[in-house]
Amino acid sequence: MTSQQLARRSLQTRLALAYAAGIYAAGVFVLVLVIVPLASVDAAKPQGHASSRVTTGTGRGISLPHLLTGSAVALVILVPVALALGWFVAGRFLHPLRAITATAKGISAGNLHRRLDLGEPTDELTELGHTLDDLFARLQASFDAQRHFVANASHELRTPLAGLRTLLEVALADPDADTLRSACEEALALCAYQERLVRALLVLATSERGVCRWDTLDLAQVVEGVLASRRDQATGRNIGLAEHLTPAVTAGDPRLIESLVANLVDNAIRHNHPHGIVEITTQDFGTQVTLTVTNSGPVVPDNQIQRLFQPFQKLAPDRNGRREGYGLGLAIVNAVAQAHHATLTTTAPPGGGLSITVRFTHTSHPNLSRSYVVGGSGGPS
Repeated sequence: MTSQQLARRSLQTRLALAYAAGIYAAGVFVLVLVIVPLASVDAAKPQGHASSRVTTGTGRGISLPHLLTGSAVALVILVPVALALGWFVAGRFLHPLRAITATAKGISAGNLHRRLDLGEPTDELTELGHTLDDLFARLQASFDAQRHFVANASHELRTPLAGLRTLLEVALADPDADTLRSACEEALALCAYQERLVRALLVLATSERGVCRWDTLDLAQVVEGVLASRRDQATGRNIGLAEHLTPAVTAGDPRLIESLVANLVDNAIRHNHPHGIVEITTQDFGTQVTLTVTNSGPVVPDNQIQRLFQPFQKLAPDRNGRREGYGLGLAIVNAVAQAHHATLTTTAPPGGGLSITVRFTHTSHPNLSRSYVVGGSGGPS
C-alpha cells in the first residue's frame, strides 16, 4: 500500500470517526432528554405509594428500569451504525478528492489535454478542480509552445544547411578549385554534422510530443531492419552483432520505436572497443515484450548512468575516446519509452559496457491499425 493510499484512508478514517462521534453524541443527548425527566418523576413519588406506570391505551406501560436497559442496548447498537454511516458520508465527501488525485496522477507531459471536469455541485473541492484544470491548460500551452519552437527551429535550420551543402558540393565538383578543396571538405563534414544534430533534435521533439499513431508492430522485425543498415558500420569498427530475436508484438508509433531501436544500436556500436560485441534480444513474456541491447566497452560508473539519459549529456571524453555523437541518443530513447509508457532498465556490468532493456506492454491500443511496419533509418544521434 502506498503512502498516498495510507494518507487517503487515514483521512477517511478520521472523518468517519468524527461523524460517528457526532451521531453517537446526538443519540446520547436525545436519550438523556427522555430518561432524566422520567427518573426525576420516579424519585419524587411518596414512599409506600405504588410506582406508577406509563400507559398507552389499555396496554401495560414501560418501567424506568426497562427503559434504562433498552436505552443502554440502543446506545451499544448505535456504535456500529454511527461508524458505518460516518464512513459512508466521509467516502461521499472524499469522492471528488479521489477523482482529482487519480486524474492528476494520470496526467503527464504527453497527455496534458486531460481535465478533471468535476461538474456540479459547486463547492470547495470542485473549485479546486477548476483551478487545477486551468493550471493544466497553462502547462499544456507552455509545453506546446516549447515543442513547436524546437520543431520550427529544426525545420528552419535544415533549409540553410541544405543550401550550404549544395554550394560546397558544387565548389568541390570544379576541377580548378584545388585551393578550396580542403576547406570545402571540412565545411561539408561540419555541415553533415549539423544536419544530423538538427535531425536528432527533431526526433527528440517529436518523441516528447507523445504518441499520435498506434500500429501493431513486431520488435524483432524492426530490429532486423535497423541492423541491416548498421552492419557495414559495425564491420568497419570490428564489432560483432549478435541477434537473439523472437517475435515480440506490441503497439506504438512505428517511426518512434524504430528511432528508439536505431539509437540504442548506434549507441552500442559507437561506445564500444575494437573486436567488441553488441547483443540484441527481443522476447515475449505474455504481458510484456522486451528489447535488450547489451554492448561491451569501457566501464561506465553507476553514478553516471541516469545522467546519460538527459539531452546533451555525455561522459567526457566519449567512452571510446573519440568526439562523436551529440549526447541525444539515449535522451531520445528515454523520450520514446515514456511516450509509449514503457520502462527502461539500465545496468553497467563490472567488465564494462551497458545493458539497456526496454519493456513494452503486450496489450494493443484499442484504436490501432493491424499492419506490420518495418523500417531501417532512425538516424544517429
